[in-house]
Amino acid sequence: MRKTLAFAMGFLSAFFITFPMTGCQKKQENNDEGLLLGFSQIGSESAWRIGNTKDIEEQSVNYGVNLMIENANQKQENQIAAIRRFIAYKVDVIAFSPIVEDGWDNVLTEAKDAGIPVILVDRDISTDKEDLTTCLIGADFYNEGVMAGEYLIRKADSLGLDHVNIVEITGTENSTPMRQRQAGFADAIANDERMTVLESIDGDFLKSRGAECMRYLLDTYKDEIDVIYSHNDEMTLGALPEIESAGLVPGKDIIIISIDGGQEAIDVLKEGKINCVVECTPKLGRELMETAIKLKAGEEVDSVIHPIEQVFSDEMNPEDIAPRGY
Repeated sequence: MRKTLAFAMGFLSAFFITFPMTGCQKKQENNDEGLLLGFSQIGSESAWRIGNTKDIEEQSVNYGVNLMIENANQKQENQIAAIRRFIAYKVDVIAFSPIVEDGWDNVLTEAKDAGIPVILVDRDISTDKEDLTTCLIGADFYNEGVMAGEYLIRKADSLGLDHVNIVEITGTENSTPMRQRQAGFADAIANDERMTVLESIDGDFLKSRGAECMRYLLDTYKDEIDVIYSHNDEMTLGALPEIESAGLVPGKDIIIISIDGGQEAIDVLKEGKINCVVECTPKLGRELMETAIKLKAGEEVDSVIHPIEQVFSDEMNPEDIAPRGY
């Protein structure tokens, strides 16, 4: 028998619980038995991550799902501890966004042994064991990298460039988006002899690290850099002031390609300081709630659920881009 909600107060220093309010009755009918979902979020390091958390909270209310959230503050050990607390609390479904791909086998085996299905949100894991998770809800990171590379080829063609030197600021080392965005981009430009990647450097998806990486890259390569391919908007926004401090004009002297599509990056795209932003929507809450409800009901779900995403660039009228909401 599940512990009483009063017992949960002992956990509140580590996480908070969101319960559905009245209203949205049509969707709440899908969850008459009171599904309890435990969700471990990576952190709140970016507008994307904050938007993702907000959407999951809002959709839990819309679907009548009782939601328990823990913020891991960028540490895998915090996520592992959170998953173990969810298991102890006997939630119906566990969901989490893994900060890295490796190191989950033990805790997910514990969830499996407890009979609790696990949903991956936004990022994948690497494991040789079977059936530790039920599905992945998130972006096609590989295709995001491909779209970034395809844009760069079109841009080089339009400018008549015969050689293109690229520096890459990657996301957190060994994370799913880092690996797949890098692979997709590399594959997209592989057959274009004009393209040379001078260096890839880990920016950890952080604005501060984006600035540090950009200072190093400018010190190392100076005016050799033609393109910056950045794995997220936060690192891009950290890099831009460093480019300007070096006397260069971002978007003109250096082609800037970013991924995420948050409002701040779109505003900078409209200013002409970013050339291309590949969308990676954080709005995954609806898919998460619907999948969790199906799993509790014993229904089968798709193993991978990808949202539809697009590219915003200087090839279009940026004023036509609708407000992003994150």
